[in-house]
Amino acid sequence: MKVAIVGYGTAGQASAILLSAQGHDVTVFEKSPTLGPVGAGFLLQPTGIAVLERLGLAGRALALGQRIDELHGVTPRGRPVMAMRYRDRRADCFGLGMTRGALFELLREAHHDAAQVRTGVYIAGYDAATRSVIDHDGTSYGPFDLTIAADGAHSVLRSRCENQVSREKLYPWGAVWCLLRIDDWAAPTHLLQRYAGTRAMIGMLPVGTRPGHDGRWVTFYFSLPGEAVEAFDDCGVAAMKTTVAGIWPELAPHIAHLEHSEQLNRARYRDVVLRQPHHDRLVVIGDAAHAMSPQLGQGVNMALLDAAALADALDEHDALDDALAAYRRERHNHVRIYQRMSRWLTPLFQSDRSLLGWCRDVFFGPLGKVPGARGPMLSILTGEAGHRRKPQGEDVQAEELPAP
Repeated sequence: MKVAIVGYGTAGQASAILLSAQGHDVTVFEKSPTLGPVGAGFLLQPTGIAVLERLGLAGRALALGQRIDELHGVTPRGRPVMAMRYRDRRADCFGLGMTRGALFELLREAHHDAAQVRTGVYIAGYDAATRSVIDHDGTSYGPFDLTIAADGAHSVLRSRCENQVSREKLYPWGAVWCLLRIDDWAAPTHLLQRYAGTRAMIGMLPVGTRPGHDGRWVTFYFSLPGEAVEAFDDCGVAAMKTTVAGIWPELAPHIAHLEHSEQLNRARYRDVVLRQPHHDRLVVIGDAAHAMSPQLGQGVNMALLDAAALADALDEHDALDDALAAYRRERHNHVRIYQRMSRWLTPLFQSDRSLLGWCRDVFFGPLGKVPGARGPMLSILTGEAGHRRKPQGEDVQAEELPAP
């Protein structure tokens, strides 16, 4: 088929690699004039690592990133709120912290036609009648047998899935973040967070190496109301440093050099739900299809899983309509579980509702020690809740978890 992919983030990159390998004629459009990563460091879960394994890239990813074995979140007084170990899920289970740049370059090197990506082309529309994509200047490209919208959380193409967008809402909270070089970070295998009620959340995620830079890196992130993210300035940096010093004083020396707002990146999140992720010959994947709060850390993993599931569906079905229907069935349950869980959990960590923070601090720690609850919580952490997986030599299985 002639396939158009709009967007060259993780979902677009993985789709380009997989579909090109199947022999499809793939054209990628990227609105940025130059190719490069966008976003903070992230935590790759076992589900995402499995897709990289399929692509033959897991070994290289492990060398570039930082293995994460545990997640710990505490109050400023040290009261445990979250304490989860991957090995309690399975002996060989772990996460992988990575910089966006490391994953981007890894996937770009694996995409043999990366040099042919059409950069600086902002695709703003899709014409179902001609099955073409249309750029911001009105120029039409196509026709294509299939168009894949992988243009991120703020996608302009998902609205072309007629009557399929059931929810598209901007979260009231966001974050600022930056990468910090800390070669001797005291907890290199732990994702650490501190919470002061629901109005302050600080995180430190070791992410390994950074392309073009020496040393080992950690992603620092600091939650803020959405309006404060948009208005974040040098005074906001000073206020942030004061808050950090009060909540997590050990971090103060590591962020002392931050003086200007340009030294940090801003992040706003959307909650997006599609009734079905395709219409006619347009299919929406990754954050464009199911953007959510990063509270559960599943965005990159979902993008990789979407790309793999779509490639499998196209490979297994001759008729495109059947392939798209199979893709929807494959991804529906997994995506819905994480959308609902993310929507439910986010106010417990980022909101103006102080009572929710008190309830979280009182109940989350003990709940994590209950045998009947710990398994599902670990399943959610690892990205395996509701995910259909195919272990070597076995039939397809599904991690079962009641939808929230």
